[in-house]
Amino acid sequence: MKCTLCPRNCGADRENTFGVCGAGNKLRIARAALHYWEEPCISGDKGSGTIFFTGCALHCIYCQNREISLIKPGTPDKELPGKEVEIPELIGIFYDLREQGAHNINLVTADHYIPQVAEAVSEAKKQGFQLPFVFNCSGYETVESLKILEGLIDIYLTDFKYGEKELAKAFSNAEDYPEVAKEALSEMLRQCPESEYEEKGMLKRGVIVRNLLLPKHVMNSKKVLRYLYETYGDRIIISIMSQYTPGDHIPDEYPELKRKVSRAEYERLTDYALKLGIKNAFIQDISSSGSNFIPEFTR
Repeated sequence: MKCTLCPRNCGADRENTFGVCGAGNKLRIARAALHYWEEPCISGDKGSGTIFFTGCALHCIYCQNREISLIKPGTPDKELPGKEVEIPELIGIFYDLREQGAHNINLVTADHYIPQVAEAVSEAKKQGFQLPFVFNCSGYETVESLKILEGLIDIYLTDFKYGEKELAKAFSNAEDYPEVAKEALSEMLRQCPESEYEEKGMLKRGVIVRNLLLPKHVMNSKKVLRYLYETYGDRIIISIMSQYTPGDHIPDEYPELKRKVSRAEYERLTDYALKLGIKNAFIQDISSSGSNFIPEFTR
């Protein structure tokens, strides 16, 4: 069967080869552990039970998780990052993370495994598993794929990376990203229309939309924030992120991406958010950028 799960629509026969996402038809995870650096209503004081999936269809040139997300076609199985797991094993990991005290189960970049993930979450819920499930994604998802998750995902934690299609093309080879992300977000809000919190302030249902400010590209982020607020107001939680972390892999033709976001750039963006009237939002300290915030993919 040809794969049409993501907007790339690569048509790969994932039984026998990799898709553009770098994945075959078997679940592969790169890390499962408590994670303390998500938004406060996700990580809390005990950590979010994060499961990082291997591979990604978006391929951003600045990706901080590139060692597990950028898989070259034809990579031998023994050289692939992470571990192949069956659906019962994935369900077991849900329970392991719950026993460690996780506030929720955080499925990171699981877009290319949506059918298998849906099966695992559905079975866990049938067994009485009650922690919220978080779908942590790039925003580059089709409405058809997201509909597979209806009734299974409690919290969508999605990126909205680009308001400018030119940047989307340059940095992620996805000129259609802004329109795809708008349609995907609309579907997420249809499934989870209202934010609901537990007594201690932990989110148990709702939608959080992240925008990562890129160096020199404040205008791109302003366009994103304006769209989000004018379209959804306080129905969504907006996370305005300063944590961009440059790496040695950045191509020379994009020198601006070789540095961190400046304090002045981030203040211009947060001042703009206040002028728009955004109040239901998270902001970061400018010191949130750094490799110490990137998890090790060895577990």
